Amino acid sequence: MGIAMGRITVGPLEVNCYIVYDEEAKEAMVVDPGDEPDRVMDYIAEKGLKLSKIVCTHTHFDHIGAVPEVKDASGASLQMHKDEVAIYSAAKEMAAYWGHQVDTLPKPDVLLTEGSEVSVGGFSFKVLHTPGHTHGGICLYFKDILITGDTLFAGSVGRTDLPGGNMPALRTSFKRLMALPPDTKVFPGHGPGSTIARELRDNFFNDEL
Repeated sequence: MGIAMGRITVGPLEVNCYIVYDEEAKEAMVVDPGDEPDRVMDYIAEKGLKLSKIVCTHTHFDHIGAVPEVKDASGASLQMHKDEVAIYSAAKEMAAYWGHQVDTLPKPDVLLTEGSEVSVGGFSFKVLHTPGHTHGGICLYFKDILITGDTLFAGSVGRTDLPGGNMPALRTSFKRLMALPPDTKVFPGHGPGSTIARELRDNFFNDEL
């Protein structure tokens, strides 16, 4: 028994929502529930899990659209980086600007910082503050698992022309991630997974540094 992860691709912008759980304790966290809350909660029910935490790698509307429903259904603690609160507070208006709808959002229960730990059963993920795509963007790191949100994609990085974007900060965050062990598995906010070794070899952003 150990740590396990399920991925559900949700919403029109095809966000990767991850359900991470301790197979023995049956405790779970959901990362970036962007849409389709019924699918998220159905997965949790089918696995017989107790959802204790909702963690947002960042709070653009496509990553948080299902937060109200998932929190209501589970009572889970809502957690995000402290520098992300302003973007989170404006997410409903941002969604409307792009022609999408987000329900009234609950207040966060825990504000994370660099080095915070997010526990799932007997396992703890370390919070890496990786600004650039947004002010309070984070990655979650445990052993050889790295959940990167929109900081790092397979072959690419998050855009910096949306609220909270900052290209110099993204360069710094990218360099930090590329210094992790090469066999680290990358689980991004959109698209297929990767590894740090593959990104060191193939990611176009290496040429931007």
